[in-house]
Amino acid sequence: MMMADRDDALPAGPLLAYCGDDFTGSTDVMEAFTAAGVPTVLFLAPPGPEWVERFAGTRCIGLATTARGQSPEWMDAALPDAYARLKAFGAPILQYKVCSTFDSSPQVGAIGRAIDHGVAAMGGRWSPMVVGAPRLRRWQAFGNLFAAAADGVAHRLDRHPTMSRHPVTPMHEADLRRHLAEQTPRRTGLVDLVAMKAGDGSARRDALCADDAPIVLLDVVDEETLAEAGRLVWEGRGEGIFSASSSGLQYALAAHWRSRGWVPAQPSLPCPSAVEAIAVVSGSCSPVTASQIAWAAGKGFHAERLDLTRVLPVTTREAEIERTVTAALAGLGLGRSPLVYSAAGPEDPAVTGFDAVARVAGLTRGDAARAVGDALAEVMRRLLDRSGLRRIVVAGGDSSGAVAGALDIAALSVTAGIAPGAPLCRAWSKVPSRDGLEVVLKGGQMGAEDFFARVRSGGA
Repeated sequence: MMMADRDDALPAGPLLAYCGDDFTGSTDVMEAFTAAGVPTVLFLAPPGPEWVERFAGTRCIGLATTARGQSPEWMDAALPDAYARLKAFGAPILQYKVCSTFDSSPQVGAIGRAIDHGVAAMGGRWSPMVVGAPRLRRWQAFGNLFAAAADGVAHRLDRHPTMSRHPVTPMHEADLRRHLAEQTPRRTGLVDLVAMKAGDGSARRDALCADDAPIVLLDVVDEETLAEAGRLVWEGRGEGIFSASSSGLQYALAAHWRSRGWVPAQPSLPCPSAVEAIAVVSGSCSPVTASQIAWAAGKGFHAERLDLTRVLPVTTREAEIERTVTAALAGLGLGRSPLVYSAAGPEDPAVTGFDAVARVAGLTRGDAARAVGDALAEVMRRLLDRSGLRRIVVAGGDSSGAVAGALDIAALSVTAGIAPGAPLCRAWSKVPSRDGLEVVLKGGQMGAEDFFARVRSGGA
């Protein structure tokens, strides 16, 4: 039996808890809910009692992980405990937050495996999935996922110029039902956009629900289907459900709640103030980030490449990190915001030759990728310790996790908007020099060409 809303307001208490598959996408969830007036906090490690007490009254909590880059075996070991901790929050919806480009494969970041553990934790008679998010230029139609490329043109994901050639999880199938069938034996259904627009969504959802808790994809192509997806999920939450979804789920729920008058009619976040300088590190291989790096370098930022041939071998790693920091600080001394990067787009030799460089250093591809993230994190740590800068950007999901750990950040909350999917956050830390640090964790595909300048200028 589906649950119908009986009151004229949201129920008291927690509304949703989520496990992020990476750090950048986890802040996207916070942005969507915070703008809708739903207090949200993201923990970067399982919180202790003091942090739980500090954020008492929060209506949504998240726990960031590195699951997107991990194996199914890693998920088997880590996700049950993460889900149990989040379930204890008492929210009726438990979410595994996935990237809106559905980065996954049977070997790496298997969303299907994450769903199987989530359904086991929460139960329920269905597992809704909302991936489309028009604000982020992501659309799902008849189960197929589409995304805009750097030039603004929308592509089916298996023909997307970036995602079809992703170095780790290339997208060869845009039909998410077929894509998931390689990752889980769980039954998968769809409420398509025709049913959503014709008012048949509830009947279609109820017909699919059963004791085996199938995955049910909800098409989202516009604001109408977005709000309808939110209604289907909220009214179908029962005694508790699990959902593997992008931040499209937050946008959908907020759209439904807005239609009921339960949250402010206009979602909004304040604009941040400008600062004189910021520090940026980027481990992203996205062409979007590459264009942002090139734009910033031509507009007064000090762009410094981290040399992978020197940072991967242990014998030269320390010297390369220190060289990079020294050069970045010299640029800052001239009034130029430092921007340290390890790659500039998928065709960069640092990307196409990465495996060869890793082999020379005696590292596996996975260990080499982590070494790059750790090096960028150490660069950022030294930059902050020696400069006193208080606003930073990290581009790339793996890099974001490494930097957050190196800076002893326990939690994040959204304070202002910069660009869709990449808000300005406040860092919470027991370390006084890190507490209150302003942080933007940017996914590779997020932001316009002038993104880094917008972070510095407060969005202007």
